[in-house]
Order: sequence, then C-alpha cells, then structure tokens
Amino acid sequence: MGTFLAVRSGVLTASVYASLLSILGWSTLAAVGGLLLVALSNTGAMRRLGQDPRPAAWPRVSVLVPARNEEANIGPCVRSLLAQEYPDFEVLALDDGSEDGTGRILAELAARDRRLRVLKGAPLPPDWIGKNWACHQLAQAADGELLLFTDADTRHHPLTLADAVSSMLAQGADLLTALPRQEVGTWTERLVVPTITWAFWFLPLGLAHRSPSPALSITIGQFMLFRRRAYEQIGGYAAIRQDVADDTALGRRIKSHGLRWRLVDGGPRIVCRMYRGFRQVFEGFSKNVFPGFEGRLSPFIVAWILISLLFLEPWAVILARLLGTPLPSLPVMLAALTIGASLSLWGVSHWRFGFPLYLALLYPASILVDVAIAIYSVGLTLTGRSTWKGRRLVRQKVRLW
Repeated sequence: MGTFLAVRSGVLTASVYASLLSILGWSTLAAVGGLLLVALSNTGAMRRLGQDPRPAAWPRVSVLVPARNEEANIGPCVRSLLAQEYPDFEVLALDDGSEDGTGRILAELAARDRRLRVLKGAPLPPDWIGKNWACHQLAQAADGELLLFTDADTRHHPLTLADAVSSMLAQGADLLTALPRQEVGTWTERLVVPTITWAFWFLPLGLAHRSPSPALSITIGQFMLFRRRAYEQIGGYAAIRQDVADDTALGRRIKSHGLRWRLVDGGPRIVCRMYRGFRQVFEGFSKNVFPGFEGRLSPFIVAWILISLLFLEPWAVILARLLGTPLPSLPVMLAALTIGASLSLWGVSHWRFGFPLYLALLYPASILVDVAIAIYSVGLTLTGRSTWKGRRLVRQKVRLW
C-alpha cells in the first residue's frame, strides 16, 4: 500500500510539473507573440523623416549641441549641421569643460562660419547633472522658435532639419524625437546597442501617439526637436536638473502637460555611433538603465525578470531536453515556437533599423549582457558611484514603487 501511494504521489507530482511547464510555455508564447504583433504594427505606425510635405513657411531653428571631451566627434557633427539645406537656422555648441581638443576645433569652425556660436560652459552647480546644465545654458542662449537638441556623436544628412521641421508641423507635434541609425563596431556594441531599438517595439506606437499617458512615450536624447513655447511650458532642463535619463523625463513632461509627443524613424537622415567598445557600452548604458525606471526598484526587478523569462527560459527548456532531462513534449514544442517568435521579433527590429540580420540569432547573448548591465546599473545607483565623462553623477533617489 505504501509503495502504491508513493508511486501515485510521484505520478501526481510529475503531472503537476508537466502542467506548470505547459502553462508557463503557453504564457510565454502568448506574450512573445503579442510583442511580435506590436512590432509588426509599429513598422507601419512609425513614420520616417522625409515622408511629410514641406510647410508654407519655415520657423527659425536653434540647433543645440552640448560637448564634453568630444574631440573625435564634434568636427564631423557640427560640419554636418552647418551643411543643412534650411533657410533660417543657427548652431550653438557648448564646450562643457572639455579636457581635450574640443574647444579648439569648435573655435576653428566658428571662425569659418558665422552661423556657429560657441559657448563656454559655466561652472557646474552642485544640484545639476553636467549634460542637463549644458543643455540649459544652450536653450537660454538660443533665439529660435524651435529648439533642436542633438548629441555630438551624431551625423546629419543635409535634409535632416528640413525633414524634421516638416514632420513636426505636419503632425502638430510639440516634441518630435527621432531615432537615428545606430552604427556598431565592436562585438559588445553589436550585442547591446540593437537592444535599444528592439525595446522600442514593446511600445504600441499607434496607441502611444493617441494616449495622454506619460508612461507611453520613448524619447531619444540624440534628437529632440521642441517648440520653444512647449519647452518653456514644461520647465525645460531646469525642471529635470538631476534626471540622468533626461530624454525620458522631458518626453514624459511633454505628455503630462497635455502637449503632443511624436516619435519618428530618423535612420534615413541621422547616423550615430553612441559608444565605442566594451567600457563605453557598459558605462553608458549602466548610467541610464535604472534611472530610466525613475528609481522605482520593484518595476525594475519585475521588468527584468519578465524579460529573462520570455527570452531565456525557452532556451533553458530546449537545452534541458538536449541534455537528457525527461520533459513532456508539449512544453518543448511551446519553447521551440516561442524561440521562433522571438527570432522573428528581433529580426523585424534589426531589419527595420538596419542592423545585420545575423545578430538576431544572438539575442540570448544580448539579453544576458543586458541583464548584467541592469544589475550593475542598480548597484551604481544604490551606492551613488555612477559617473560619466569624468564626473560623478548626482545620486538618484530610489524608492520601492
């Protein structure tokens, strides 16, 4: 009798285990399938720069470039901005205490083109983050009706400004943010940088454009075109002086003030190589990942657990089966289908934004590196050790929710 009960208990345990695996498998497949549908809908909902008609009149634009130790980037960036085929614009670049040749290069460019104004950054106040302070000074010195914040590591097609203003006016946007085409060189860049654009596919763009919810927005600091009145209405950089994820904060403030936010694909017009090599990738992403959750620990943990479950657990099931673990066939089949859907999801993102398609096959490695960066990011924030370009960042507030 005892043997029978033990056998029966073992059968029930195996049955429960198989049921739990099947439920997890169906849930994972449904979630990844849903994200794939969102990605496919976004390919149509995201407009590209160059698709909108030209306006009857062109407002004056101030192009604002903060630069700290950007000797390798600032020359090509500013030259591409000065080459814009746009009737009324100025370029302002701020040398934010650079310790390399950035200031010299800017001075040489300004001597050759009067449309470029070079500002010397004022000392950093104790309650400001460096980039935010630099952008604040640039906005105060600008005289344009529109303000374009762009990074020193970007390069711009001559029609970038005209296309961006056309899109802003045609869509009635108060903030138009564009996603550049990201260039990648080293293997660390190839694994990590494409996850930026891939993560954007989690946001249903058609809904985000119609919804007033600040949470339904993604803003790219590499290209942010504001109507000046909207920038001033939300308080500008002075309102987010300590936010590391400044772009995210500004985009959410636009929505919270009832203003119109729009995201477009800037790939045909803007190119950016944001980081070079392992160290820059780790430092750059780690300073932004946790702050992007506004210091909320619980949503951060839940999000990364879900990402790991969705994109790594199916591979664990397949690997366990290959290693001889006696798993039921249904969970294995569901895991294989989920992997197929995940490959499609990554493939759509890579195709849409110009990354080599073979990188989609390496998405498990990308997720593992991303998880490591996320853990490092929260550790830096909790200990107050986050730095960027030689400066210690203001310690971010951490809360549970």
